[in-house]
Parts: sequence; C-alpha cells; structure tokens
Amino acid sequence: MARPTEREPKPIHPPPSWLSPGGLGGFHRSVGFTVDRAATGAGVCVVGGTVKARHLNINGVVHGGVYATILDTAMGGAVVTTLREEEVTATTSLYIEFLRPAQKGATLRARGEVVRRGRHLAFVEGNLYDGDGIRLSQAHGTWYIWSAGDGTWMNRRPNRPAKARAR
Repeated sequence: MARPTEREPKPIHPPPSWLSPGGLGGFHRSVGFTVDRAATGAGVCVVGGTVKARHLNINGVVHGGVYATILDTAMGGAVVTTLREEEVTATTSLYIEFLRPAQKGATLRARGEVVRRGRHLAFVEGNLYDGDGIRLSQAHGTWYIWSAGDGTWMNRRPNRPAKARAR
C-alpha cells in the first residue's frame, strides 16, 4: 500500500470572526446557517437558519444530513467556546436521533451544550427545534481536544516508531 505524500489534515483554531454573521465560511456558508451570537456563550452555541429547497430530500422534507450539519456545528461551537488559545478540537463521534421532519420554509434552531469537558475530551448534547419550539432531533457526541501546551497539538506529522517508517 502506497503511503500518502500529503500531510494529514489537522483542525485549526477558529478565527475570532466565527461568531460574526457570515463568519462560518466554506461548507457552512453554502448550507446557509449562522451562529446566533447573542445566544452563544461559555459551553453553549446556537445555530439557526431557514429551510430552503436545496435542504430537502426526495420526499420533500429536510435531508438528515442537514440535521447532522446544524447539530454538529452547534455542538462543536459549544466546545469551541471553552477552548484556550492553544487548543483546537474536532468531532470524534456524533449520534443523532431524528424525531420529526421539517418542511421548506421552516425555521431551524440547534442548541449545543457541553455536558462535561476534560483536558482532551468534551461530551456534548444537542437539540434541534423548529420555529414553534418543537424538538425535531436530539444528539450527543464527543469532541477531542488537542493542546500545544501539553504537546498533543503541533502542526507537524506525528512521530511514528522506526519500524513503521521502514515499511
């Protein structure tokens, strides 16, 4: 098996603008949901938006991947609010239960909350509601936290044993 020549992708520390309107770039911008800055604080993040035709599956309801995206964003954002400058984080597991469908035009609002944060792991729960406050989905997940302060995070390839390098 050929070894990849590119560096392994690593998470980055979010820029301060991630909380501003349009601050979530790339994929998040194309999905069309934004962080509610007023409702986001230490250990909590709220993300919302309006369902458009592009969010629908072939059955005419919101695709499950949209639920997963907005929940992952809110829950990951909740972890980000707890990070020190030298820390970064990424989702390691996400479990989602789909309770009710949403339709085009519906307002979606996901709230993520850190249940417990340790040195390297954060346990998070999230709920997705419609504009009437009806819960559409619930989730829980785990985020890994790397830190330059304790040597678990550096922008370089991890050291591998000599035996593994020789292959």
